[in-house]
Parts: sequence; C-alpha cells; structure tokens
Amino acid sequence: MHVVVAGQGYVGLPLAVRAAETGHRVTGYDVDPHRVKQLAAGESYVEDVAPERLRAVLDSGAYTATADPAETAGFEVAVITVPTPLRDGVPDLGCIEACTRTVAAHLTVGATVILESTTYPGTTEELMVPLLEEATGLLAGPDFHVGFSPERIDPGNRAWPFERTPKVVAGIDALSLRVVKTFYDGLVDTTVAVSGPKEAELAKLIENTFRHVNIALVNEIAMFARPLGVDVWEAIDAAATKPFGFMRFTPGPGVGGHCLPIDPSFLSWKVQRSAGVPFRFVELANDINAHMPDYVVRRLTEALNHRRKTVNGSRILLLGMAYKPDTADARESPSTRVAQLLLDLGAEVRGADPHVADDIHADARLLRVRATETEIAAADAVVLLTDHDAFDYDMIAGRAAYVLDCRNRLPSAGNVDVL
Repeated sequence: MHVVVAGQGYVGLPLAVRAAETGHRVTGYDVDPHRVKQLAAGESYVEDVAPERLRAVLDSGAYTATADPAETAGFEVAVITVPTPLRDGVPDLGCIEACTRTVAAHLTVGATVILESTTYPGTTEELMVPLLEEATGLLAGPDFHVGFSPERIDPGNRAWPFERTPKVVAGIDALSLRVVKTFYDGLVDTTVAVSGPKEAELAKLIENTFRHVNIALVNEIAMFARPLGVDVWEAIDAAATKPFGFMRFTPGPGVGGHCLPIDPSFLSWKVQRSAGVPFRFVELANDINAHMPDYVVRRLTEALNHRRKTVNGSRILLLGMAYKPDTADARESPSTRVAQLLLDLGAEVRGADPHVADDIHADARLLRVRATETEIAAADAVVLLTDHDAFDYDMIAGRAAYVLDCRNRLPSAGNVDVL
C-alpha cells in the first residue's frame, strides 16, 4: 500500500520507517528541504530511528523522502504528523490546514486520511474534514475515509518504542474506523478503538494534562519543602513504596518538549471557548511549571550570595540543554529559560550537552562547551538541568566548587544542593 506520512519529525519519521519495514511503500513528505536531504542520505536526526534502520528502508526502496507535494500522488493512506504550536495562548493549526490542503490535492475515492497531530477535540471533524471536502468535491465517509490517532512517541524511551506502545484509533464512521484500525494493527502490537475522533483527541490531552498537573504538584511541594526543612526527594521515594493509589512524579527545573508546555493549553483554550469557564487546574499547573526556571535562578542566586559571590560576573555552567535525558530534543526546554535569565543578570553562562547540536540555541551569549574537568572546576557554579547518562557525576561532584542538582542525580556532597 502507498502510504504518505506528512511531517518527518519526532512523530512522523518513526511512523514512516515502521510502515516501510512492515511492507508498505512509504513517501515521507516534509516542507523542510534540509531535512529531506538528510533523510535521503540516510542521516537520522531522531533518536528513535537508528541510521541503519533508515538506510535499510531507503536501500530497499520501501521509503523515500521528498519535499515535492507531487510525489505524494496516488496514496492510499496519508497520515498528517505536523506541529501544532501555541501562539499567544491560542492553538495555531496553520500547519494542519496547510498540510490538509496539500493532501487534498491528491486525495482519491477510497483513500484514507489520518490526523496524528495533537489538538483540541473537534479538529478532525470540524476543520480537517471540511477542508478535504471543499478541495475535492468528495464526501468524507461515502467517498473517502478519515480518522484520528493521537501520537504517543516518547523520544528515547527504549522500553516503549512506537510498535510496543498501544495506539488509540478513531474514525468518523464505522468503515473509517475499520480501515484506520486495520492500518495500525499492522504497525503496532495493540490498538485501542474509541467511538469517535473527539474522544481520541481528548484522550491525548488527558494523558498530557495528567502529567502536567502532577509535575506541577511535586514542583510546588519541592519549593515548600525546603523552608520546612524536609527532604522532598526522600519523601517522594517513601510515598512511591505504596503499591496502589500513587504514581511517582519528581521535581525539576520546568517542563519541556511539545507535550507538557503546550498540549494542556489546547484543552484549556477549548474549555474556555466552548464552556465559557476557565480550566483552573491547567492554568495553575501552567503557572507553576512555567516559573520553575525562575525558582532555579533564585536558588542559585541565594547559593552564590552565601558564598560571597554575585550572579553578575559569575561563571555558570549549565549541564543539559535538552528537555529530557539522553535525547537531543530541546523543544521548549526549560534550560533555555534558565540560561536567558542568568545571562540577563550578567552571568557568564556556558552550556554543555552531548546530544543537542551547538546551533540549536540561538542566543549568541550562550557559549557551548563540553563538560570537561577543566570546565567543571573553572565554574563558580554548576547547574544540572537535564541528567544525561553521559555526564560523569562523580567527577562533577568532585571537581565543582558548587552544584545545584535539579534532578537529584549527583552523589551527596557538601558542595551539592538538591532542588
């Protein structure tokens, strides 16, 4: 079957490669020519797709990458996996709209269009379907199939790769659901069918809102535990011994990636627009998590003052610019905000990350370095923001003058404070 996967990022590329490995002829479409050039050369920029996997499907002819919409013609299934950012608190579905029009130009009777991009309930049926029908003159249901299946990619998670993670699937009618489910049944171990796209769209937002709210909870507890003289990490570990009714979440310098800083706000925006009331849990979680970088800087300022130093003029080394460990994903990373705050206060800020490319962070004031013994020892303060396995934590604790450990990863030492 000819499958088009529109968008070749963290979501689309793993899906495209998996579809090619299972026997489909896959066209990976992306509007970024540089990305397409990398893919055509067998260069994977996504941790979940090893270069050898990419090269294997390229060499077999099962997968091709293109920035030319004409090469998507003749598809039987098209899956849209494009970004859905927030602009001033309002969901920006411009990429979905543009991609839907591109797909519609080659939509034929009997074909299927599936949306995977995270969005608010109603997007598939109220936005995508009308665009497809208007562009083609065809009717969704009688003439072509439409479905929604929320992405559940967790970059760098080896325990739950794409094919092992259960896939929620939905269609606009019974036949669309059957077609969508059959497609994903061939790609993943388990599919979970729901009654319609709105339920599937909401399911994704529930998943991310659950995490967002619980992370905000432990972040606020961490801020209150310190003046109370309580070790919040020990308390969380103790609570986690309960075998029911509790799930372990840990504090950190903030939240990053596409999901947590953005997706819950889709739900909050939709609730406000449709019901006319605020989604208070989401708004409170947004406020707490968004201000964790400020708390990190405040803690660092206090620690430097205690050592008769000021932030202004201090040499500060930030460890980890990605938003999560052992990945190169720096989208919405709280490390960026921490760096900006410190730079604005006059600090000499250096950032070390073995995974994130040096050109990812545009602020020219941030000097990218390696986490060498020399860099560690030369810093007035080291801040661990993302706990990559590649960092030598014993060396860091042994050589640093002071460390603010935002992930409770370093060995206990007199020069180490834990967030």
